[in-house]
Amino acid sequence: MSDATLHATTQDPDDFAVQISDQIESFLVAVGEVAKGDEPDSAVPFLLLEVSQLLLAGGRLGAHEDIVPDERYEPDLGPEPDADELRERLAVLLEPVDVYSEVFDPYEPRKAPVACRISDDLANVVADLRHGMAHYRAGRVVEALWWWQFSYFSNWGSSASGALRALQSLVAHVRLNQPLEALDGLDTDEDLADDDLAEAAGRVMAEEIAAPLGLRTTP
Repeated sequence: MSDATLHATTQDPDDFAVQISDQIESFLVAVGEVAKGDEPDSAVPFLLLEVSQLLLAGGRLGAHEDIVPDERYEPDLGPEPDADELRERLAVLLEPVDVYSEVFDPYEPRKAPVACRISDDLANVVADLRHGMAHYRAGRVVEALWWWQFSYFSNWGSSASGALRALQSLVAHVRLNQPLEALDGLDTDEDLADDDLAEAAGRVMAEEIAAPLGLRTTP
């Protein structure tokens, strides 16, 4: 099934698969455009909007009954696009606020926060979504929905949620004129406890990052 067939006017726009694929495709295109760096002044607000909208699709997939693929084994998709270039472009664009602290499982007690990167999160999300989109464009709609649902629970849902919390917190710090605790120079590969994270965190005033990232402080 071709792209033209998948998006033909005879296809019901209210169909669940069409709506989910449209939201995912919109996110993929939007993040790719942001990563080009042509409009750095609007990067953070735009990413906040796009990740928020994507998680609506994720919530719908999560609330949907289990989707069972047509085939027992996933068809081979061949070589897949590398997300490393996207990751690197986003890391440069989001410096110095790319690194943030995150607790992966809020129901697992006494776990110290770990250092994460928004650029890593978004690149991982894009890789998962592209994988499902390859199935969708090949006409394997159920396979695509199954992959998007499965990977939402296992990977991209938590990555997108972490990025959303970081982006929302960043916007809130700036709009409320509050100092931002930046993980300055923290290595995301390090396994650090709470005290180490606090020691590694540097003070960066919101006004120093607001203009380059398209944010405005309140008067």
